[in-house]
Amino acid sequence: MGRPVPHRAAERRTRVRGPGDVRRLTAAELGGELGERATLVQFSTAFCAPCRATRRTLAEVARMVPGVAHVEIDAEDRLGLVRELEILKTPTVLVLGPDGEVVRRAQGQPRRADVIAALGEAVGGRHDD
Repeated sequence: MGRPVPHRAAERRTRVRGPGDVRRLTAAELGGELGERATLVQFSTAFCAPCRATRRTLAEVARMVPGVAHVEIDAEDRLGLVRELEILKTPTVLVLGPDGEVVRRAQGQPRRADVIAALGEAVGGRHDD
């Protein structure tokens, strides 16, 4: 089974994992604390220009939304996790719910509005306690 080659239109596509694909990430795996309400996980590489812009966007959103943390992971330093999560390019952003469950995933540089919308779904859909 071959993987489709990403192109510009697909770069911002977000994939929701199905119920059988539940994956939870821990603070130890991330190398940073989970947010109380959600966590924005960014996979980056050193020479990735869109990664720098993504870092600024995610950090800004995390400051704006109470209970949201931003964790950046250097993909080259964490190849095992990159392979396990099938990170194919940088930046890749995962949105985690409060329990560390991966609820949204996007490749490429996200727009602030898209990050806020994804957080709204993650927080709203998972905050029924």
